[in-house]
Amino acid sequence: MKKIPLVDVKAQYAPLLQELRERISDVLDSGEFILGPNVKAFEREAAAFLGVPQTVGVANGTDALVLVLDALGIGPGDEVICPAFTFYATAESIARRGATPVFADIDAATLNLDPADVAARVTGRTRAIIPVHLFGRPAPLAELAELGVTIVEDAAQAFGAGGTATTGVASTYSFYPTKNLFGIGDGGLVAFTDEELAERVRMLRFHGSRDKVDFQFIGYNSRLDEIQAAALRVFLPRLTGWNASRREAAARYAELGLGEACELPEDEPGHVYHLFVSRSPERERLRAALADAGIASGVYYETPLHLQPALRYLGYEPGSLPETERAAAENFSVPLWAGVPPDVQERVVAVIREAASVGVSS
Repeated sequence: MKKIPLVDVKAQYAPLLQELRERISDVLDSGEFILGPNVKAFEREAAAFLGVPQTVGVANGTDALVLVLDALGIGPGDEVICPAFTFYATAESIARRGATPVFADIDAATLNLDPADVAARVTGRTRAIIPVHLFGRPAPLAELAELGVTIVEDAAQAFGAGGTATTGVASTYSFYPTKNLFGIGDGGLVAFTDEELAERVRMLRFHGSRDKVDFQFIGYNSRLDEIQAAALRVFLPRLTGWNASRREAAARYAELGLGEACELPEDEPGHVYHLFVSRSPERERLRAALADAGIASGVYYETPLHLQPALRYLGYEPGSLPETERAAAENFSVPLWAGVPPDVQERVVAVIREAASVGVSS
């Protein structure tokens, strides 16, 4: 029986191969490879899509965070609050600036930051909060904004999610090839509500200069590649349909009865399901059954950030973030992508339900 991948990106771009080849050929013919017309056009198109004044293309999603924190002047002696149940880059970007990551616990239902726990961790040294729109679910931005602290949205997994990109001073994105809006390599973007901040990041991504003659800041070499921008311009007009397809697939898992075997992610308007992440105390047994059936599954942030070796200096101990640690022990994802065939989902659900029923009866 054919194996089922966790994500099938090729299935999404296969119908667009001819257009992709033409766009890439145009770039090759032009000889303009760095900050050329496709980058400028994509920045305008992405800003219009997100409903923000400006966007700035950068090399990857991690650089997007580092550049914003640098532009805000965040560094040694400052604290930035973020979740520990997220990819390492969120905290890494804070530590890279010499600031201190402060981890807050998550809400058990949404897996996003718990505003009450964030509020308890705000001090006089807190310079920013980085909420992560985890797995494509919008974080509780309105509640966090009430705390009066600068918000930088980590939207790496949530391009096109409802309610994002317009609350914080900036939101950052990754175009890693498994994301909802993906490139054919690395790439990133920062969307801004603050145009002065946008101009500073635009300079920082290019060695702190506007013109390669006068250098006003100690900057970076972090530019979105022209070929990546050309590919992203092919994909962006399809994103709304792709995100709708992901939501349909998520609803189908519930309709097929997956919730009878494990805890499903709660739906809400704007959730774009970068991943479909369920929970079960019997996770390893369910994943073993999937593997035996040739079905891929995934586990995310099994060692959450506050317990990672590189961040031990922060002094967090096991048990310090209970909801984070419980989610890390129970979460698993099942196959989902835009256009995932219904019969694939039926097979996934049948295997999990069978494994769950065997566990109950044994």
